[in-house]
Amino acid sequence: MGNKVYTDQLPGRTLVVKGEEFLFFSGTSYLGIPVNEQFRHCVLEGMARYGTNYSSSRNSNLQLRVFEEAEDYLASYTGAEAAFTMSSGYLACQALVQVLVGSGYFIYAPNTHPAMWRSITDEVIGNYDAWVGPMLQQVQGSKEKYIILVCNSLDPLKARNHGFSWLSALPADKQITLIVDDSHGFGVTGEDGAGVFAQLKARLQPNVRLVVASSMGKALGIPAGVVLGDKELIDKLRNSHYFGGASPAIPAYLYAFLQCEAVFKEARQKLFSNIAYFLQHLERPAQFSYFDRYPVFGVHEHRLAAYLQEHGVIISSFRYPTPADNPITRIILSSAHTEGDIQRLTRLINQFGKV
Repeated sequence: MGNKVYTDQLPGRTLVVKGEEFLFFSGTSYLGIPVNEQFRHCVLEGMARYGTNYSSSRNSNLQLRVFEEAEDYLASYTGAEAAFTMSSGYLACQALVQVLVGSGYFIYAPNTHPAMWRSITDEVIGNYDAWVGPMLQQVQGSKEKYIILVCNSLDPLKARNHGFSWLSALPADKQITLIVDDSHGFGVTGEDGAGVFAQLKARLQPNVRLVVASSMGKALGIPAGVVLGDKELIDKLRNSHYFGGASPAIPAYLYAFLQCEAVFKEARQKLFSNIAYFLQHLERPAQFSYFDRYPVFGVHEHRLAAYLQEHGVIISSFRYPTPADNPITRIILSSAHTEGDIQRLTRLINQFGKV
């Protein structure tokens, strides 16, 4: 089959390729929401109420209450003062950084997602841990009074949680805006899956303004993006031409999001249970990169991907960020997997270790 696998169906816990069924341990649907029957039912309910799409401006004279209800819920859920939604994480991030252009000196962490770039020149490649020290020196020595730091909350490719211990070392004489992309944590990490906002907010000095932006399309399975922050900034976003000129998130999905708190909670518990089960059944868990209660496991031995595929299991393995780079290979668990699926996977991994 080669590296790329083509299919005509949405993968859940399994995937059918040329009539053959494979177990599927890849993708970003950490909570298995796209194949969750209760969630699908709520989306259909939402579509019966709001139709399949709503392409009008949020500034039009007809206002659907579901947008405000979802944003109020997101603010309360995460501990933010206010929340702002758009039709994708990419668009929400672009609206955020473009609105902040001119209000401070931007410093980007390595491997920040392109959604956060003002232009392609903002790309930084390298190691996050190695970036922290020089960044702190740069901020300290900068003549700029207003600094905007942009980084990810975690690294889903290398399965590493970014420590933010450096926050306490930020100088108190600058006005700093910290923008964090939490797309791969939101829905899974933090209290009740609320992501990184509350954890970071509790640790910040008064001169640091926190903004968290995230796709809702990964763990939560909602085609939308969210920005969390203070009311002043969120109002600025609402008054931007990005907000007025773009179609909003699909109302039926926001309706389903509001109805499915218990569904997400149950799926999260199942995911954590699957992670624990996976680790218990591995003979050598240390062969993977991973962190506590996160469903991504970095694979150091890339040959494992081909071995598993020969035995009916597909994991994530591709060259990144360009075809010339080394492959990044990962096993990604989801709430959709059964204990039987995980037993089969761990049995094959343990066998591979003996080959």
